[in-house]
Amino acid sequence: MITLRRFQTPLTNVPTATAWYLSDLGEAKGKQELFTKQAPQKLKALREHALIESAVSSNRIEGVEVDRTRVGTVLFGKALLRDRGEEEVRGYRKALDLIHSRGADLPISEDTIRELHALSRGGVGDAGEYKRGENDIIEVFPNGRREVRFRTVRATEVPAAMAGLVEYWAAALHARTVPPLIALAACNLDFLCVHPFRDGNGRTSRLLFLLQCYHLGLEVGRYISLERLIEENKERYYETLKLSSDGWHDDRHDPWHVVNYCLYTLLAAYREFEQRVGEMTSPKGAKSELVLHAIRSQAGEFRLADIEKACPGVGRDWIRSLLGDLREKGEVICRGKGPAARWSVVASRGTTPK
Repeated sequence: MITLRRFQTPLTNVPTATAWYLSDLGEAKGKQELFTKQAPQKLKALREHALIESAVSSNRIEGVEVDRTRVGTVLFGKALLRDRGEEEVRGYRKALDLIHSRGADLPISEDTIRELHALSRGGVGDAGEYKRGENDIIEVFPNGRREVRFRTVRATEVPAAMAGLVEYWAAALHARTVPPLIALAACNLDFLCVHPFRDGNGRTSRLLFLLQCYHLGLEVGRYISLERLIEENKERYYETLKLSSDGWHDDRHDPWHVVNYCLYTLLAAYREFEQRVGEMTSPKGAKSELVLHAIRSQAGEFRLADIEKACPGVGRDWIRSLLGDLREKGEVICRGKGPAARWSVVASRGTTPK
């Protein structure tokens, strides 16, 4: 709430990079309705894929993984789950369902935040309850030395801090002293600095971020996984948090690192959304297009497992078949056999890799 409280006063200036991001996002948001109306049937595959990627990536950022062969069962099946990791991934999907189904009608409140946390934690133990003890951010060095990287808000102060967070968020949107997207990033930073729950704060912060995007009319997270984009830039994610949290308790911090990272992520999502919609030639081939996009986006050599990771929920045989078709067409080449085989895109024949 300290960053949001600072932003109750009108900004005298905005960093140049931030202004560029805001301008580009304004243009992207303006195209949003055009794309969603242009190919409504094609977007179903994007929604399903984003749901899978978001649940898998957000948990994987926190070190929670599930067997790739069970992703479909965990997210959409009714079979009994094997362990806590599967429970948390399925719970995160339920939290996403809640956000996507209710959107801006779901209020930004303490009750909502606790509900999102409870769902993402599988509803067990202290899920949905504020922490009772301290959970400072600890950095572990290669030699085993441990050091407190950031002291989060004390457990006894969390209720007041969270009440302030919700209050200042509402006030920022009402007063418009800063652009709403800046307030969105500021709220994300403040939430992570408060660290209100014993565990699951990162996942809850990403769910809250998605929900707040809906409140601002940004629906790209329905079609492109914001969590997957964060995972792909995980090192930058943690570095910006470290830079922006330094001095937070005394209001001496620099929030612009996190602000720009959040805006960058949203802009990357919109650009990918526009590209994906343009690539899809038919609803029937949407699944194939998602896999082809993952293949053609590879830089340098890659393995079949890399495409599996980029396309959770898509069967290995399906991916292998598409790679075989592309090899026959001369769009990819293969070196080696079996799981260790290395593939690469032929830039002159396929889509130029990024």
